[in-house]
Amino acid sequence: MNDRKTSADVLISGAKIVTMDRDRRIFNDGAVAISGCEISAIGPSVEVCEHFESSQHIDGSRFVITPGMINGHIHVTGDPLTRAWLPDNIEADFAEELKRWVLPRFHAHEPDDEAVSAELAALKMLRTGTTTFLEAGTVQYLDRVVEGASRTGIRGRVGCWVEGRDFTDGANQAKLIDDAIRALEAEVAAFPASGGELIAAWPILVGHSTNPDEVWLAAKEIADDNGLGISAHMSPYESDPAWFLNEHRRRPIEHLSDIGVLDRNVCLTHLAHIDESELNLLAQSGTNAVLCPLAALRGAFGISTVGRFPEMAAAGINIMLGSDGFDLDMMRQTHIVSGLFKDARRNTAVFPAEETFAMLTCNGAVGLGLEQEIGSLEVGKLADFVCHDTDRPEWQPLLGVLNHLAWLADGRSVHSVWVNGVRVIDDYQATLIDEETLYAQASRSSRAVISRSKLPFVSPWPVY
Repeated sequence: MNDRKTSADVLISGAKIVTMDRDRRIFNDGAVAISGCEISAIGPSVEVCEHFESSQHIDGSRFVITPGMINGHIHVTGDPLTRAWLPDNIEADFAEELKRWVLPRFHAHEPDDEAVSAELAALKMLRTGTTTFLEAGTVQYLDRVVEGASRTGIRGRVGCWVEGRDFTDGANQAKLIDDAIRALEAEVAAFPASGGELIAAWPILVGHSTNPDEVWLAAKEIADDNGLGISAHMSPYESDPAWFLNEHRRRPIEHLSDIGVLDRNVCLTHLAHIDESELNLLAQSGTNAVLCPLAALRGAFGISTVGRFPEMAAAGINIMLGSDGFDLDMMRQTHIVSGLFKDARRNTAVFPAEETFAMLTCNGAVGLGLEQEIGSLEVGKLADFVCHDTDRPEWQPLLGVLNHLAWLADGRSVHSVWVNGVRVIDDYQATLIDEETLYAQASRSSRAVISRSKLPFVSPWPVY
């Protein structure tokens, strides 16, 4: 080796690299060097290779390298093992669907099931290029969720699905509020983010109408004191605005603004039914909006007719993308976003490819408060990146990288993935876990959860 060169742990050269840095540079013949958990060099291959060398020098000529993608809202338990059991045409409103079909599945999970569910969800994300996720909320066993997800090497923010209000008569609301706040404090203490851990806890609320002001305010204080964020659902349907108007004479975002919890470290998911006043409050406060396009279409939220996401983007609101409990391939979510609002507005200029891919990368990092660490490929940032294999029909002929990322390719072309400088996917396979063993465990857990939930099997066609 030439002593004049700096030694790197890994050097990949000859690749097309989409940096997503401030200047949005793309290198047609680029190289990236990794030292420890960080990117130590990135740029044209000739320049990087002049100064760096490595015993692991990888020919990247078949790859498009991008930052790791960020899933801003995913149920890593409850849904991954049982989503396919739900009928496709549930004839029930949102509350009834939760009661009859969703919560029975969620509460039927035992500790081992939640560990397997989290591990399976993490594997699905990594195999399709997602390196970081923000959980929608663990229903029961957060310690096992952390255990399961951690095995795969993914980066994530998790938390218990906390709610501090009970709508049944005679409920002890004061105790519910106290229990909810104690749960938020306990999870942040148990899984802190201060030491650079890949998996750490945030105060995560169910949202909607389930959390009284005391819980919202406590969650905000906990987040602020610990340098964390808050995540919650809000306004997928008109039922949330209707409840807040009846209870507080203000719409949901107006109420959250009035009590002082909207901020740059708050991520609100869905937001299909907001008005102009709420949009302005989101923009003024820097609150992040998480769009789950497939979930919105599957749930018939009405975002194509009433959704204001193009207007949110125009107002400077940071928009992230999430999968919710559906397809975890985030590249497919860009396909939907890229087309949905073009058609809704009858304007092909809405959400071009470069904007939708930003939602998956640098926007997601901003929402998680990690923009100094991930979301773009830059020297000094953590080595979270994806190698997309272009030796596949969906990538050929390769004429415009952004169009492939937003419209043509999907997670099936993800060849290898690095998180924190560790190659967690290599040649389409996980490196830290045994996939076949996990699939067998997931199959057993799935059957057991469905059996305990006592939910019927519904099929439009006869199954023998």
